[in-house]
Amino acid sequence: MKISLRKEISFYIALAASIISGITILFFMGWRSEYVYLYPIATIFIIFLVVFFSTSSILKRGLSERAQILFDISSKTTETIPSTDTQKLVNEVNQEMISFTSRQTREIDKLKEMEKYRKEYLGDVSHELKTPIFNIQGYVLTLLDGGLEDPAINRKYLERTEKSINRLISITEDLETITRHEAGELKLDSESFSIVKLVEEVFEAQEIRAKKREIELRFDRKYKKPIFVYADKMRIYQVLANLITNSIYYGKQGGRTQISISEARDKVYIEVNDNGIGIAPNDIHRVFERFYRVDKSRSREQGGTGLGLAIVKHIIEAHNETIRVKSKLNKGSSFTFSLSRAN
Repeated sequence: MKISLRKEISFYIALAASIISGITILFFMGWRSEYVYLYPIATIFIIFLVVFFSTSSILKRGLSERAQILFDISSKTTETIPSTDTQKLVNEVNQEMISFTSRQTREIDKLKEMEKYRKEYLGDVSHELKTPIFNIQGYVLTLLDGGLEDPAINRKYLERTEKSINRLISITEDLETITRHEAGELKLDSESFSIVKLVEEVFEAQEIRAKKREIELRFDRKYKKPIFVYADKMRIYQVLANLITNSIYYGKQGGRTQISISEARDKVYIEVNDNGIGIAPNDIHRVFERFYRVDKSRSREQGGTGLGLAIVKHIIEAHNETIRVKSKLNKGSSFTFSLSRAN
């Protein structure tokens, strides 16, 4: 027969109390009475019964109260959350788990893409630096092996060595510029200046390069009045020079590079448009990546570092402005960036 936990506890408590009481009685009464064993036994029995039923009653009342509390909580919980709300809660939790999984998946994909980009970038840096270094090594070794005394090649190889050294310098300077931009160490020295006049200065600097490819540098119209912007003049010059140089590199023989300037409230928009080889749709989102080239062989032949557009993007973003590109393959490309209009 299974004994309940309440009765079992009461039994042991009563037994302990009875034994202690019996020993106490024997100690005080001594062993003189002839009924020495009768009194302790009777007393122990009475104490046992009293303690047992008292403890049992107390435990019963306490457990009943707690059972009632649990029952009330259960009832209230059932009343508070009906089955429809429970299903809604389950659906919300399920949806949250799906969203969490989706976010984690996107994060993993992003990290994989970043790792891929990092590997490509390191490979590009290695290749870009290795090419001119090997060229320099080849020219120097040829000169040391007797070419230095040969007037037919000594000057030519020294000029090629100088060209490779200049290319190394350009790459390291461009990398330094990008690194300083990303680290926030390159501070802007903003001022008010005429963007029309600055474009004219870039045209003059790029005139010889453009003539070699028979590319016309022009405005879309004649600007009679100056249009003033507020920016770092030297950096914007660099932006225009890179964009125009890029349009010449990828332009068609006998083509044109055109500059358009428009005003809208507190902004001025500058567009560099060409009718060159254009950019494939799959390549447009990568044109601002470091060392990325639309036509690698053409760019290297012209001496480009592959960092020009990356620098352009960093400079424009440092001004808290935007730049966008539109292009059609074999039709040409258009780069448009914004600047703050000077008051």
